[in-house]
Parts: sequence; structure tokens; C-alpha cells
Amino acid sequence: MATAVFRPLNARDGMQARWTDGRETSTVAESFIKPNDRLSSFERLEIYNRVYWFRVLDCLYDDYPGLRAIVGEKRFLDLATAYLAKYPSASFTLRNLGSRLEKFLGEEPQWVTPNEELALDMARFEWAQIVAFDDAALPQLTTDALDTPPAKLRVRLQPYLSLLELNFAVDKFLLAVKKREGDTLRDEASNTFEAMPQSSKRRRAVRLPKRERVLLAVHRYDNQLYYKRLEPEAFAILCGLANGLTVEKACVAGLAKTKRTKVDWPRQIQEWFHDWSALGWICQRKSVGGIVAG
Repeated sequence: MATAVFRPLNARDGMQARWTDGRETSTVAESFIKPNDRLSSFERLEIYNRVYWFRVLDCLYDDYPGLRAIVGEKRFLDLATAYLAKYPSASFTLRNLGSRLEKFLGEEPQWVTPNEELALDMARFEWAQIVAFDDAALPQLTTDALDTPPAKLRVRLQPYLSLLELNFAVDKFLLAVKKREGDTLRDEASNTFEAMPQSSKRRRAVRLPKRERVLLAVHRYDNQLYYKRLEPEAFAILCGLANGLTVEKACVAGLAKTKRTKVDWPRQIQEWFHDWSALGWICQRKSVGGIVAG
């Protein structure tokens, strides 16, 4: 049943006539599904096959507007079909549908040529937004923990926070894409999961971004999604904290390669930690029997 449901549809958005071993699919369907007075075994199975694909493609279509804008609508659906054929849904929630998309694009870059790097950046950025939207939130750092000397204090970052080092300004590009789309309605048929997703009208393309090193934190605050550009030193400190360094070692490592000499770094670091704490990014490491793990 799973094999039948997960197999891609044919060019007419119907179930494939031949099974994986070359037999007629109708014969295979009859071996485990009964017909009724209106539909054959093949037709009953085809309903599930079609609804599965319309649903998962519709979800990816909505979750990746930036990637769609880079590769184009038609090519995006071909890409998404190839991705889901190789990595079908393996979770109870459609939220995880795109969790292996970055991996897939790295394995099969032909789907996004000639913009492989840009597409990978966008896939990472859009997946980080999904993570930020509904990943777990841990208790923030307590005042008792703040009394620990920086040389010994280890913290962790919220699971919903993603730190991204990107080669393109995909944040600004995605804003332009969403502004272009505005309140444009989707084809009503796409919402019934009885047809492939598609836009209701043609839109002017957004110019692709030029190469630019961008350091981003993707997070949520008060149940709203945000992304924030970071200075290189701040990004490096946060990465150090995420990798388990003490606060002191993370700060030392973060400033090791800086070329800015006219900055009051103790004051600047204090301001950063104040902002990160206010945003809820910093939380305690797990406790095991009263001992801080890690």
C-alpha cells in the first residue's frame, strides 16, 4: 500500500499503469484491495495515490516560496516530486516534509542549476523558519546560573534558533518575493487536494540576489517569526556557545580573528548577551541529578 501511495503520478496526474516490476498496477491492486459497485480496485487505490501527492506537493509549495522563485514554478514541482520520490514522508507531521531537502539538493544539484549555491542557501533559510516556528522552547537561564564565573558557565541556545552562514542575501530576496506575491490567491482547486498546486496568475520575476556573505539568526519571539543579521564576532560567539564552549572561551574564540580595534569589546559583549537574553535565546543546559550536564 505504501509503495503504491508513494509512487509519483504519471504525466496526467494519475496512478502509474505499471508496477515496479513491470506488471499491470491494476493486477497488483486487485491482490489487496476489493472493488466496489462504482470503482475498480485500481481506481480506489488511485484516490489515495493522487491525494497523497497533491497534499505533500501543496505543503512544499507553500513552505518554499523562495526556492520556487529561484527555480521557477514548473521546475519546482518537478524538483519536489523527485525529492519526495527519493525521500517520501516519514513523519506523522507534514511539518517535517522538507527536513531532507537540503541534503537532496546537495546530492542532486541538477535540479537547481545554474543556481546551486543560492538554492541551497534558500533551502536552509526556509527550513530554519519552519524550525523557528514550532520547535521546542526550553527554560531560559536563571539568575542563579548568572552567578557562575564565565570561565565555568556553559549555556545552550534554544532549539528553535538557527545560526546560518550564507553566501547570498536570501533574507532580502525572500521579502521581495513575498511582497510580490502579496495577497495573490492560489488556484482554489489546489486547496481541495484534487489537483497539483499552482499560482492563480503569472507574476513578474524578482531579480536574483548577488553574492554576499550574510550571517543570520532565525528565531521566534512572542510566537512571531523573525530573522536577524549578526556581526561576525557575535555570530562566532553564538556558535561557540552552541558547540558547548564556556562563555569565556566562546567570547575569546569569537574575537580571535576580529580586525576591529576601536570597539569597547567588554561593553559590546555585555550588550549582546543582554539582547540575546531578552530575546530568550539563552537557556540552561540539561540538569541530571542536580548536576549540569555537558
